[in-house]
This record gives sequence, structure tokens and C-alpha cells, in this order.
Amino acid sequence: MGRRKFLGYLIGGTGLVAAANAGLLSSPGEANALTAPVPADLLDLNDVLTAAALPTSQLIKVEVHEDGTASFELPRAEVGQGITTSIAMIIAEELDLPLEKVRVTLAPARPELLFNQLTGGSNTIFAMYTPVRVAAALAKLALLEAAAALLGDAVEHLTTRAGEIIGSTGRVLPYGELVPKAAVPTTTAREVQLKPESEFRVVGTPQNRKDAYAAVTGQKQFAMDLEVDGALPAMVCRPPTIGGSAASVLNSAEVKAMNGVTHVEIVPSGVAVRAHTFGQCIDAIRALRVQWKPGTAEGASDDSIRAEIKSAELPMVVPHLPVLAETMDFDFTFYFRSGSPLEPNSAVADVREDRATIWASAKSPIAAKQEIAATLGIPSGKVTFNVVEGGGSFGRKLFFDGALEAAIVSRACRAPVRLMWHRADEPRQGRSHPMVTARIRVAHLGEQVLGFEHRHTGVAVDFTHGLGEAITATAGKLPIAGNLSLAETIFETTQFMPYDFGVINQKLMETGAHDRFPTSAVRNVYSPDVRAANELVVDQIAKKLGKDPYEFRLAYLRKERVKRVLQKVAEAGEWGRPMPPGTAQGIAIHEEYKGASACLVEIDCRPETVNRVVRDAVTGPLVTKVTFAVDPGLVINPKGVEAQMQGGISDGIALALTNSSHLTDGRFLEASWDNSAYTRQWNTPREMEVFVLPSDNPPGGAGEAGVASAFAATACAYTRAVGKLPQYFPINHHDPLHFEPKSFIPPVPASPTDGLDHTY
Repeated sequence: MGRRKFLGYLIGGTGLVAAANAGLLSSPGEANALTAPVPADLLDLNDVLTAAALPTSQLIKVEVHEDGTASFELPRAEVGQGITTSIAMIIAEELDLPLEKVRVTLAPARPELLFNQLTGGSNTIFAMYTPVRVAAALAKLALLEAAAALLGDAVEHLTTRAGEIIGSTGRVLPYGELVPKAAVPTTTAREVQLKPESEFRVVGTPQNRKDAYAAVTGQKQFAMDLEVDGALPAMVCRPPTIGGSAASVLNSAEVKAMNGVTHVEIVPSGVAVRAHTFGQCIDAIRALRVQWKPGTAEGASDDSIRAEIKSAELPMVVPHLPVLAETMDFDFTFYFRSGSPLEPNSAVADVREDRATIWASAKSPIAAKQEIAATLGIPSGKVTFNVVEGGGSFGRKLFFDGALEAAIVSRACRAPVRLMWHRADEPRQGRSHPMVTARIRVAHLGEQVLGFEHRHTGVAVDFTHGLGEAITATAGKLPIAGNLSLAETIFETTQFMPYDFGVINQKLMETGAHDRFPTSAVRNVYSPDVRAANELVVDQIAKKLGKDPYEFRLAYLRKERVKRVLQKVAEAGEWGRPMPPGTAQGIAIHEEYKGASACLVEIDCRPETVNRVVRDAVTGPLVTKVTFAVDPGLVINPKGVEAQMQGGISDGIALALTNSSHLTDGRFLEASWDNSAYTRQWNTPREMEVFVLPSDNPPGGAGEAGVASAFAATACAYTRAVGKLPQYFPINHHDPLHFEPKSFIPPVPASPTDGLDHTY
């Protein structure tokens, strides 16, 4: 950033409010040796989303109060990733204010922000770093000027420290005392310089989450914790197959007469029940006898969908090659997987004849507000959408299905509701990462890789949650020729090719409308599957050429920051150390979100480990050790980045070894977390070390950066341990089910009665 001046605004009024008008961040480029840059090298998804947010950056304001505190309404969703803490750190740094005196809350839906209230693509810190700094710096400048006038001092002779301004004579003025004098009567444009990063004292230091204490003591407020007048619990009895709907309820009067039940109403997604407790809702759902209409995926199975995908794969286009060149072909399948976060879909809705108020966690609240208004048939201005902190997302909360459904149920019941999805609802009727295949062809002449083709084909990902409009708004900036679809654009702007592999040709093809299967951009979208396939192939090329996988990568990588993280994990993880038969190391890299990561995994595939028995557990191969390194550019909170990487590593292990959804007869068999084989304590590495390696690059994204390389490294380690290249992931997808599928009619299990031994 240097000492460039930025334009900001002091907002007219009685208080001290400052806003920014900031330019784009940019990353220093690195030369490519042989391979031409792919589109993501020129302009990636972070650039696109940041450009879309730029025109309304001046509407993001930092306010300083007379009690000496500062506040900021964050137009992004906090879903556990820690962005409220990171943004507070940035404000505290630029204002020279103690971190505990900065309060960051979530903004309600603000349509005037356009594309500046969309949380996705690990873009929050990259997009907001400069605007927030400019606003905070301008607020501090206004305080300094007010203090200079009071003290008869020059601004350059004043210093700031922990919320106070010290004059040249030693006199101290607290910020709060200066706020009334720093306020301006009318909005005024001002230039301001930012603090040099060499003087940072808060940014870059490990900090505990500002909301951690509230979370662990049960004080944190999620949607289902809110007390809204008259809002009673509500749940939906959902169809037995994907996308089904209710034709009629055969025993409506009988269920309405049950204890505590107030309403039974047919809605588009099933039959809604409102009652005084959630337990009464569950009992009513189990008692309902519903005549169901067919779903959107009747008769579909893993095999039938894979056959459809295979038939849609685009052909390879191998360029003219020298006579002695050889080709290698590979084929992988990645099965459906649920996008369920820990917090089930939930929302509070109070819909009246002419207005509606919604409370929910949402990453695209403007789109939610607009669609809810259109569905209810009332003006958008009559819908208030309050963004509440969420308990996880993995991309799921880019969609606002729960909030929209709550509004529909409230309207049907003519009463406020606290709608919550049952744990069994999300894996079966919620949104999934779609099944995809990856075909790869590599051409090489001796040790020189001449070409790398990747055809990524799958069920369509639904991007109708506002992200598409943001990309459309900046389409003119995209370095991609032709009329690409939205999905293809996202694919092209997220998929890097870190290696010098000659002619690179990576293409996406999607088949089937997303209204057949409800899909979503599950955490890291296309990258985990693409990276796993690519890194497995890199290992196979190295094997064919008789090269060490680590040395081969190091020789072909194009960018120094990627080499740096790779070298770190190889050194710290002792790459190449002797391993017992049936165990192995795997190594992989990933580049995205203005950063780079590398992962080294050690896995145990020996029979005594694979066949270990743990009560109610899915065991199999065990990742015993993970060494991970990430360069996210300038690091705001190293502790937060480390935590994000640990979560991403757990995701990657699950994707490689255990976590998927089984499609049979038009429905997914999994229901609830006891069926979902996500990484659990019995599959968690006994050793995990994360190295956060800051660099001079702008702050990149961390929320999704740990998944792809962890998945790829686990897959590579497994392949080396068993001596056979897998054809599908997770590797246990075709094993016998580890659970007895729960009933589809009724669609939810009975409530537990002892409260101790069973949870659903």
C-alpha cells in the first residue's frame, strides 16, 4: 500500500462517521516460464467480487462514539469463520484503539449495497481490507484535527495511543471527548493516508475470537435463540423423494387436535406444522398421513446419474504432438455430498398482510429479501431481513431456503413462526455438492510435459443466490473470450494451473438442471475435486518418469510462493522418511484466494488399522499426521487462519476417505449426522501442525483455503500406501452402508425420551 493517499468521506451529522472510496488491491505478478497464463492468473474470482463491491464501498461506515468506542456494521455473514474479529482488528489498528473497544455487528439486508453484501469465495477480508482501513483512518484524522484545534497544536505534532491523543505538551484527550468536535455538519470528501504496515501492532498478532466466550458459555445468539413475540416452533413434513410435494393431507383434523399443535398447512416443500414445542412438531409430523406427488429425481441412482454425466463429457482435444510423445489418461468420479452445516436451516418469520420481518443467517441477504418479497407479493421495501450469526455454512447459507420457507409458513399460518429443519431434512432434501467426473489426459515427451487436459463434468451447481449478478456486473473485466455460462466463468476464475505443463486446457461441462437436484456451492466449490484429480495425476507422471513426487513438483511449479509452502511442509513433515509397509506419505499443493497452500499427509492403511472397531464409528484408513503450510498474504489474525486450516484439513480428509451421500430410487439414504461419515475424533490425525507464512501480498482468503490441498494430499497418500490409484471418492463409497437408513415415511425419527443416550 505504501503511503498512497485514499479518498474518503466524513458523513454529515452530530456524530463522527467516516466512509471510504477505495481502489482495488492487486497482487504482484510472477513470470511464467513456459505455460501461458490461465484466466485465473489474470483475474480471479476474488478480483471479480471485489470489483462488483467497489462502487458502494463509500456506504460502509466506521463510527466513533462519545464513550470512546467504535462500531461497524459488517455487510457480510459471520458463520464461525471469525471475520468479525478480523475486521475489528483492522479498525483497532488503524484507529489506534484497544481491540475490546471495537464492536462489530452484522448489517441487515441493505439493497443499496448492491453486490457489497455477499459472503462467498473467501472474499471478505480481501474486498474489505482497504475500505475499512480508509474509513477508520479518516475517523482518526478527524479526531486529530479536532484535538489540534483544542490544543493549539499542529496535527503532525500529535500522537495517538489506545484511544487517546497526546499533545506536544503531554496533555491527553480521550477520543470520546473529541467526537462532538470532530463531527461535520455536511458530508465532506477528504484525503487520508493509511498507517504503514511496518507500524502495525494489532494486525498480524494472534488474537482470540471476540465471540469465543459467548459461544462456549452459551450466550451467543443464533436464530433459534431469538425471542420474537408470538413466534412458535414450526417444522415441515418433507416428501420421501427429492423434490416431491404434497397432494393432500389425509388426517389433517386428527393432527390439528394433537397436544400443542396450532396449524397444519400444505406448503410447496411439504406440510408445515406449527406447535408450542419442537417436540410436538416432531410428533405431529410423524402422525401425518400425506399423499405425495412424484419428486424431481424419481428413480435416479448413483449409477444412472454417473452414466448421464459420462455421456455428457466433452472430448479431449490433443494438439499435434511429436512422433515420440506419449499420452496418459485418467478417469475419476466424485460422488454427491451433503452441504449440511452443524446448525440446521432455521429462521424466524413474522409475515403480516403488508409487511414481513425475517431473522436468519444469510450470506446473500439482499437476494433473500428480494425473493421473499416477490414470493409474498409485497414490495421489497416492506421486507426487513435481519442477519443473525450462523453456526457454520460451508457455502450452504449462500442460499436462504430456510428464511424463504419460514416466510411462506408464517403466511400460511397467519402467525409468526420459529422454523427449524430437522436434522434428517438437510441430507435428504437440502442442498448437495453435485456428483462430478474428472477426465485428464497428459502428453509428455521424455521428462517434458507438453500438455495437460482436464474435463470436469457434473450435475449443475445452482448459483442463483446473487453471486451470478455480481459476476454479470463485472463481466467486461473478465479475461475470458466467448459466451461462457455463469458456472464456467466461476470455474475459469478459480482454477489455477500451478505447474509448467505446456498447453493447459481445463473445461467445465454441467448437465442437468439444478431444479432436479437442489445443489449449492459447497465449501471450496470446484477446487477440492479438481485439485485431488490433478495432484493424483502429478504423482502418476512423476512415477512414470521415475521422479520423487516432491522433487517433481518443485521442478515444475511456476510461482515462488507455492514453492515456498511446499518446501516448508516437506522439511517440517520430513518428506521421504522411511515408512512401514501399508503406510505412506502424500504431498499436494493448491493455489487460490490470493494465496497458496501445501499439505503433507501420513496415512495408515494396514489391516489392523483399517479394520479397527470403534463403537458407532466409520473407521477405515487413518490419517495419522498432517503438516500444513499456507501463505495467505498479509495475515490479519494468525490464530484465526490456523483454525480455518484445521477445519479445512478435516474437510479434506472426509472428502477423500468417508463422506458422501448415496442416491437410490430418487432419494438420498443419509439422514442426520449419525449417518454422515464426516471426519470424527476416531479419524482425526494424532498430529497436526499448521504453519502460517505471511508474505508481502495483500490479505487473501482463508475460509476455504485448507480443503483442496488436504483432500489431494490424503488421496495421494492413500494411493501410495495401497499401491493402486482410486477411481472414485470417497474411497469407501461402494462399501456396505455403515448405517441402517432411517424411514422416509415418516421422514423424521421419534424424539429421544431419555435425553442422554440418543441425539438426532
